[in-house]
Amino acid sequence: MGNIFPRLPDIKAAMGVQEGALGLGLIGAPAGTLIALTLAAPLLDRIGFRRALLAVIPLVALTYAVAVQAGGPLGLFFLLIPVGLAIGCTEIILNVEADRTEALVKRRIMNRAHSFWSFGFFGAGLFGATLAQFGVSPQLHLALVVPISLVGVALCLGGYQPSPARSAGSTGAAPRFARPTLPILILVAVTLSAMLLEGASMDWSAIYMRSVFDTGPFLAGLVVATFALSQATTRFFADHFVEKHSPSGVARLLLCGLGIGLLMVFYSPSPLVSLIGFAMMGAGTAVIFPLAISAAAQRTDRTASVNVAALAQISFMVFLLGPPLLGYVAEHFGIRWAFGIALPLVVVSIAMTGALGRKPQGAMPAPV
Repeated sequence: MGNIFPRLPDIKAAMGVQEGALGLGLIGAPAGTLIALTLAAPLLDRIGFRRALLAVIPLVALTYAVAVQAGGPLGLFFLLIPVGLAIGCTEIILNVEADRTEALVKRRIMNRAHSFWSFGFFGAGLFGATLAQFGVSPQLHLALVVPISLVGVALCLGGYQPSPARSAGSTGAAPRFARPTLPILILVAVTLSAMLLEGASMDWSAIYMRSVFDTGPFLAGLVVATFALSQATTRFFADHFVEKHSPSGVARLLLCGLGIGLLMVFYSPSPLVSLIGFAMMGAGTAVIFPLAISAAAQRTDRTASVNVAALAQISFMVFLLGPPLLGYVAEHFGIRWAFGIALPLVVVSIAMTGALGRKPQGAMPAPV
């Protein structure tokens, strides 16, 4: 995934469109993701996580390589829908698997698991920024990622076996539609600002650097990688602090940092200040969604996969609405406002952090 975002300025220029039109095209991936998160959990349980995961990760790379062949926003929209379907299936499998592993080892690993996604995003973003600087086309670039992903899956997941499922309070068949309950909706409110600003930073940060400061391709792509590296580092070390303090306390502190970074990006006078601001935003968004995933998976009213899907599908509505909304805002009010508009949502998220848990959690409950 990290390879495409440093290339969005080149894709936008090749299409000859403004931010609003590009944003409409980008809806395709979150639309496909939302479909998968809504409907795929029971299907993945039947297929088996191993077979599904070995297939969908290379499919993400392959469908991205196809999507960048689009000549305009409408074609991009339709070609990104299969990308989103593969991403949504991966999202469910990996988050549920991380929760099951937490139960087995009796300690938190969810944030650290997400940190490796961010480290991968950082490496991919840096790779993409480098190829952009050397003038490699997005089409050739994304085609090169396909064999890389195939080799990576074979080396890293060839011996993967799913962990045993955790017991939940409900043992009935999983519903085809993962309906959000009131506690899940509260967790959505916690994740709202982090999800929107994570998506905004992926989609628009490189274009922000090009538009505001007229930077070169590498520096524009570097801001995507900087955001991911800061996010990865925070996630890697966050679990220790969550265990020592509390999920809500850690989330509240990082959300305050997110707000400060957002203000730095909005008022930034230079590329360096913007890089620092995006780094703070990466740290601020780092643990909010993983903590909410853990809180949803540990609920006993339904199976973990259904609660995770319910939280993720509604949270990803922010990604569905975010690209066109922020693209419209950027086109009509300036690219800075694509970020500044989210400041009230940061306040809402801070107010709702109590739903993540107020007590230190030094050990995970034993599996049943």
